Amino acid sequence: MFIVREEVSITTNSSGVGTGSTKAVNGRILSIQYVKTDFATGVDFTITTSETSRGVWAESDVNASAIRAPRQACHSILGAALNYNDESNEPVVDYINVANESIDIAVASGGSGKVGTFYVEIEGS
Repeated sequence: MFIVREEVSITTNSSGVGTGSTKAVNGRILSIQYVKTDFATGVDFTITTSETSRGVWAESDVNASAIRAPRQACHSILGAALNYNDESNEPVVDYINVANESIDIAVASGGSGKVGTFYVEIEGS
């Protein structure tokens, strides 16, 4: 196994909106790091996979650099949510896997002509 680190720098337009993508990657998403350069306080992110549109990270009103390790809920072969036990209803989660998809990053409320950088770490085999 190896880890690939994709860098995506995004500059917002006059409306405070910007987009960017990684190249097509294969493997499981380990983490996404946002490094604040000068995006406005309260910037919003929506990060999804390009082909299947799976949600990876959606957060509003981000004010500082942040690292997230996104996971998805697991399900039985019947489609029922898996929980660790019946009493807690705490879901079983696992990595988000991608197969030849890019990771798309959309920024809103970032301020006019502002910049931020994202690092996406993927573990492949």
